[in-house]
Amino acid sequence: MPGGQDVAGSARATEARRWVEARAGEMADLVEALVAVDTENPPGRGLAECASVLRAALQRLDMAPEIIELAPSAELEDPRIVRATAGDGAKLVYFHGHFDVVPAQRPDQFVPQRRDGNIAGRGTADMKGGLVSMIYGAAAARALGLLGNARVVLHFVCDEETGSAAGSGHLRDAGLIHAGAAAMLTPEPTGGVVWHASRGAITLRVTVSGREAHVGQAHLGVNAFEHMVEIARPLSVLAHDLLEERGSTLVVGGAAGAGANFNVVPGAAWFSVDRRFNPEENLDEEMERLTDTIERAATARGAHVSIEVLQRQPSGHTEATSPAAVTLGGCVAAVQHAEARFEVCPGSLDTRWYAQLGIPAFGYGGGRLDVAHGPDEYIEQAAMGRCAAVYALFAGAITQ
Repeated sequence: MPGGQDVAGSARATEARRWVEARAGEMADLVEALVAVDTENPPGRGLAECASVLRAALQRLDMAPEIIELAPSAELEDPRIVRATAGDGAKLVYFHGHFDVVPAQRPDQFVPQRRDGNIAGRGTADMKGGLVSMIYGAAAARALGLLGNARVVLHFVCDEETGSAAGSGHLRDAGLIHAGAAAMLTPEPTGGVVWHASRGAITLRVTVSGREAHVGQAHLGVNAFEHMVEIARPLSVLAHDLLEERGSTLVVGGAAGAGANFNVVPGAAWFSVDRRFNPEENLDEEMERLTDTIERAATARGAHVSIEVLQRQPSGHTEATSPAAVTLGGCVAAVQHAEARFEVCPGSLDTRWYAQLGIPAFGYGGGRLDVAHGPDEYIEQAAMGRCAAVYALFAGAITQ
């Protein structure tokens, strides 16, 4: 495993930690300000407001922020990308994150709470706390002279929780991701390990047609819900097989709906299919497997289905023994005083948008995956500080 080599050196690690720790109060204040903005996605609200909070923080740190306004996309309200820069050298490293969050279990999750060295609230772990670590990590790298002939470009997108097609997709399509960059980091809640690879993602919406009829004349209708249940059944079997045989995942019916009212035979029904496949599995093959399973089941029922592809993304992978991974492992070890651990992310990451261009890309953050998205989500302030120091060291070391 990479990570034993002390790339940055203990002296620089100590210096970076001290610089960040001196600003721990500022960092906590910014996390709380970000959490207080409800950016639930779906539906994608509060994005413009949160982008403005990020821009103001980046302006205070003299990082020349800009807000990129995007065209309306699905349910996203005022989608935005925040882009900023630390340093002005030719060599480039990307710090990339997202400020949308999954829906909350309770409204008070948008009222941040600071206690016992932690900050609690929706998005603290995934990943508003991580964004703050990246902002201050970039500022530390510049202030401590670690960047040399290099610069950090920060990209903060607004739709990662629903696939990133609007945000990261725009960055790629607009040529704002330079394929010659030295590396990319994203502050996902890895709990201090490094995710060097991530699963691909396929998300489908399957709509089943029927014919409406009043309950008093139910025999004249065609019940789309009944068709849907039978069409979903072989997918559920497939989900168990994939988990047992390959360790990859499929969720059937994470979202679903049917009918107009309780006393009407449902004339339409729909359900979601979400597939997360391993790096060694093939995107086209997995797409074909899902659509064939659906279409065969529909044919057996004599039902008509339509399949809408909501997300179709390949996996992302950077070798854990690559030079960039070794450099990152050394920076983690210098700050954490323990060898870095490299793992495959159990889900899909925005690293894929960079890895597809040949850029070494990693997830590394202070939040914990087991509390992210949950009702008691939080992040440790000390973990935020450690990550900020690692980001600062990595930005300097990877661009040498």
